[in-house]
Amino acid sequence: MSDSTSPQATRSAAALLVDCLAAEGARRIFTVPGESFLAVLDALPDRPEIEIVTCRQEGGAAFMACADGAMNAADGTALPGIAFVTRGPGATNASIGVHVAHQDSQPMILFVGDVARGMQGREGFQEVDFSAFFAPICKWAARIDDPERIPEYIARAHAVAINGRPGPVVLALPEDMLAQPVPASILSRPQAVRPAQAVCPDAMATLFDLIGNAASPIAIIGGAGWNAKARTYFQQFAERIGLPVATAFRRQDAIAPDSPVYAGNLGYGPNPKLLDRVRNADLIIAVGARLGEATTDGYTIPTLEHPGQLLVHIHPDPEELGRVYRTDLALACSVDEFAEAAMLWDDSEIIAFDAGADAHAEWRAWATPQPSEAALDLAACVSAMRDALPADTIICNGAGNFAGWWHRYWRYTAYPGQLAPTCGAMGYGVPAAVAAALHHPERTVVAVAGDGDFLMNGQELATAAQYGANLIVVIIDNGAYGTIRMHQEREYPGRVSATTLVNPDFAALGAAYGAWSVAVETTDAFVAALDDAKQRSGIRLIHVLTDLERIAASGATISGLRARVRD
Repeated sequence: MSDSTSPQATRSAAALLVDCLAAEGARRIFTVPGESFLAVLDALPDRPEIEIVTCRQEGGAAFMACADGAMNAADGTALPGIAFVTRGPGATNASIGVHVAHQDSQPMILFVGDVARGMQGREGFQEVDFSAFFAPICKWAARIDDPERIPEYIARAHAVAINGRPGPVVLALPEDMLAQPVPASILSRPQAVRPAQAVCPDAMATLFDLIGNAASPIAIIGGAGWNAKARTYFQQFAERIGLPVATAFRRQDAIAPDSPVYAGNLGYGPNPKLLDRVRNADLIIAVGARLGEATTDGYTIPTLEHPGQLLVHIHPDPEELGRVYRTDLALACSVDEFAEAAMLWDDSEIIAFDAGADAHAEWRAWATPQPSEAALDLAACVSAMRDALPADTIICNGAGNFAGWWHRYWRYTAYPGQLAPTCGAMGYGVPAAVAAALHHPERTVVAVAGDGDFLMNGQELATAAQYGANLIVVIIDNGAYGTIRMHQEREYPGRVSATTLVNPDFAALGAAYGAWSVAVETTDAFVAALDDAKQRSGIRLIHVLTDLERIAASGATISGLRARVRD
């Protein structure tokens, strides 16, 4: 047997790829196995430091990788989440996770086993042009045809995924390429840590001049590059000058909710007083946020037609600055470096604003549940969860009106404390909760899902059971695709089509996965079930049967929507 370091020694390209991932610091890979990357599956056991998580559907695997990358970013480790799927339907299933990572600005690498190089262009079995397919929804999509260039591609993929505006990268791996021998002398070339983008002192001086001249400023924070350092320093800075701070859509953990300047969250169903505050602001400071449709209330705020309103945008990717909105002052820099610079800047000439405290009081009034005669009141259920569960609980949810109750009434105290897709993808909550339970086994993790939402990826409870994940699942069942039903009632009142659901017994389904489960129909029953659940471990599922009439956390009802149209 020749020595592994001799010029004649070889290893498979797949083994080289796995070694490169290990050198980059990969700790966990989410996958649905496929024959197109059997060589990778064969090489992974030789790297026991990388945990393999076998999932039940490629969309779930990609959601888990996206959530894992989000948690890495929050920790400041700058490691993308990683998923491996097979070609054709495997890749198209996984594309939903790529889209979420793209719109959420989360670092992720999706590896796709591909047809052999000799089959390319012949419409071989399950062949797709992955570079063309994924290009619009990722930062970089490529195919590795030369196995000796694997270290180059892996290093570049990591750099692209974590730098600037973080996001997903897709690499296609031809099946025959992975099995090809390569010289053992080829070494991995791990990428350097994400470089800090310095803050321009002149720009900072201009920003503080703008703040000093403002009468009603507000900040909108959370997004690309946000991490624990950014959270700590920006909160200290904002509290010192009394600056109201709103969070971008589903970035509610970007600041502690008990901060005396926290003004609440933007997105769907926000506090109307917060929207008015943003509309009337003479200075908006957006930090990390990309100012997408949800955060800006359909691109109606900031109101840049307002001649007295100025926009300062701080973002790590210069291409994001001025992309949608005219920006009066643009700073391309790391948001955590900006936050630290702002906290350390001499602001002694700025008279502290009263607006921060006023905005916080408005948010507290909006986020405090009011008495209700409903048999099962979701606002009271969320309040009960706040009392029963640890402050550092991680809440994971997909898309649907059900999430609005948690957005309004939960306190996202810890960081990270919220895993939710800003692009509104259904089916995200359960896979994200599995990833969170594996990433943070010391913390309580809750997946909140609607009935329609849950059935899109609820099968990943099998993954949770297989890996001993501890999580609580709360399924809000109103027998409908509630968000679409709400829009339907607004546009075509009383004409119900395609939104009614006939659901399984979710408690029985949870039991089939090995979960402790219970169905509840009243608030008191929910509180009792939650108390029971927190005493247990493993998967705990609470099936919450609710009345469709109370369609949204904003207070909208089916009857009210119909009456509004009649009036």
